[in-house]
Amino acid sequence: MKRNLTVQLDAETIRKAKVLAAERSTSVTRLVAQEIERLVDEDSAYRQALPTVLDQLERGFHMGGGLFPKRESVHER
Repeated sequence: MKRNLTVQLDAETIRKAKVLAAERSTSVTRLVAQEIERLVDEDSAYRQALPTVLDQLERGFHMGGGLFPKRESVHER
């Protein structure tokens, strides 16, 4: 179900939004709706990915290579 949303902007921003919407062959309403939908989708994806990323950071990453040599083998006495 779609509902209306009232937004107040200054006159210059509205003028620029009308020009932008015309350049994109859409309406200001659709332009605003698309941007809000994009923001909501980005936030949802971020919240969904966050636990996985935090888990990966906690476990760390194997960057290749082996163990460091023992100090005794590098510095003969």
